[in-house]
Amino acid sequence: MRFLLRITFWLGLVLVLLPRDKTPESEKLPNIGAADAVQAATAAVSDMSQFCKRQPAACEVGGQAATIIGQRAQDGARKIYQIINDKKEQITNEKNDTKKAPDHTGSITVAGEGDAVTTEPPRDTLTQDDLALEWHGPETAN
Repeated sequence: MRFLLRITFWLGLVLVLLPRDKTPESEKLPNIGAADAVQAATAAVSDMSQFCKRQPAACEVGGQAATIIGQRAQDGARKIYQIINDKKEQITNEKNDTKKAPDHTGSITVAGEGDAVTTEPPRDTLTQDDLALEWHGPETAN
């Protein structure tokens, strides 16, 4: 929880101290120096450190909420990591697939290669020797 507060504080401080362009709206704003901003931020941080002493129930619930949010953030990061790794593996496999030899050997014509391919399977492929053999069913154990 303190880590998030520190990050918020420092990020806010950086954003406040960034140079800005002069606009008509900015001239209406009060002029506050960097020293005044740092002093106010220090007072706010010291006041927040006393918050848990004044409101222990709110601090406890906030701690539990921060734990849940942290767990969800870890789960989300884990999912994103898995998605990235899966995509990386998929891309790697696709690159490796393009380098492999073709899946066919050429013994069977593929559509677009050589003669026209028929869509029907051939019929009557048995030879006379095949037809001459007598068929025997499976042997049964007695």
